[in-house]
Amino acid sequence: MSCAISILQQHIADELALVDRVADKLRGEALDLLHGSLFLKSKISADTDFLVTEDSKICIICAGVRQAVGEVKRRQLQKNVATYKEIIPQLVKHSPNAVLLIVTNPVDIMTYVAWKLSGFPKHRVIGTGTDLDTARFRFLLGAKLRINPVSVHAYIIGEQGDESVAIWSSANVAGVNLESLDEKLANEQGDQIHKKVIESLPCVLGITGVCGILRQRLKEKEETKLKNSVENLLKIQREIVL
Repeated sequence: MSCAISILQQHIADELALVDRVADKLRGEALDLLHGSLFLKSKISADTDFLVTEDSKICIICAGVRQAVGEVKRRQLQKNVATYKEIIPQLVKHSPNAVLLIVTNPVDIMTYVAWKLSGFPKHRVIGTGTDLDTARFRFLLGAKLRINPVSVHAYIIGEQGDESVAIWSSANVAGVNLESLDEKLANEQGDQIHKKVIESLPCVLGITGVCGILRQRLKEKEETKLKNSVENLLKIQREIVL
């Protein structure tokens, strides 16, 4: 629902369609949005049938199974793969030219799963990746330096999770490199802050999906961490049963 509300508030869609297998829950959520439609500019529709999504330009997939207490993470992953085997073919059938935006965790692996199941070109299957983690990173740096995080420019890349990589070498505040601004913060407290935030790369996005990747100059230590992140993702991907 948070995705739907954000889209409606920003007026970035002419029509918004919701799909859920739980009819009562879907009806309640749709009514919540429809009751506020007086203040919105988008047409809102909802159904358990994927036909309601026909000819969508962007399909945002949030569906996933929550990890049960004591459940092995890989088991949860395979459950989400099974869910995607139901969802992706339906979206491809009704919106063959859409861009898929993946939110389901673990987002990097589920983006790979969506790409393989859809048969779409890779630029049309996008994951939210470390976008939220980057936002957290900037917030923490801003709080530490006592400045507005809007003025902080720094990225978390790689896998979302334990193998994510904080790019300190290009982190800056209003163009001033963070290492020169506060060397102690960058060198001594880097690992501590990094653990608080959670494989993605900065990209240029357009109506057809990814238009290009922004290549960053990384230090040797950052390159090594990024390679380890990629290797970890590849290991998990090989274990997935599609």
